[in-house]
Amino acid sequence: QVQLVESGGGLVQAGGSLRLSCAASGRTFSSYVMGWFRQAPGKEREFVAAIMWSISTHYADSVRGRFTISRDNAKNTLYLQMNSLKPEDTAVYYCAAGSRKVISGESDYLGQGTQVTVSS
Repeated sequence: QVQLVESGGGLVQAGGSLRLSCAASGRTFSSYVMGWFRQAPGKEREFVAAIMWSISTHYADSVRGRFTISRDNAKNTLYLQMNSLKPEDTAVYYCAAGSRKVISGESDYLGQGTQVTVSS
């Protein structure tokens, strides 16, 4: 089992920045592909970013160039640096762990989510 706990969400103005963190416990953190998903009101959950066992990263087209995913295997922590935020980035953001299927929006484990609200 892996427990994932997100933090760092909040309210920010358009153009601002936030950094999300995800603390993982349980089985070996470094053995998982880690990622971030998000779900906006009335919409389905969607893939945002993923980082493989190495430092290889993948991004949704909507966030590429603005968001940066990173991981610290020594601290069992995943990060998402979000810059140039837009109102359409408003959503609940979820930390995810699993296989390379995370890139397709599928995960073995999911956190409880943290709300990000971007005001215009």
